[in-house]
Formats: sequence, C-alpha cells, structure tokens
Amino acid sequence: QDMTEKELLKMELDQLKKEVKNERQMVSKTGKEIKEYVESMAGEDPLLKGVPEDKNPFKEKGGCAIS
Repeated sequence: QDMTEKELLKMELDQLKKEVKNERQMVSKTGKEIKEYVESMAGEDPLLKGVPEDKNPFKEKGGCAIS
C-alpha cells in the first residue's frame, strides 16, 4: 500500500465513526439467539448434511489417464 500514515489514520477514524453507530447487545443474549438459529437451520445446511451428487456442480465429471 502506498498510503501515508495520515491517510491510514483517517481511514481508521472513519471506520470507528461507522462502528460507534452500531447498536450493541450483550453476548449472553445474542449468543443464545445465534445458537437457536443455527440449530434450527442445521437440517438445511449442506455442510452438515452434504450435497446430493446430482445437484453438486463440483463433482468429478470424468477422469484422465496418461499412459
């Protein structure tokens, strides 16, 4: 990066100004809500249940043999 220290500090200040506007909530409350959401969506999660071979766009289409 070819930014001066002043430019980097301005970017950081701008980011902090944006973050200070975010509503804060206690982790004890939001953690429980996130856990419940994740558990309720687990049945639809392809990382947990897998992707059917016929719908997998990344499956092997064929092999290559060099002899």
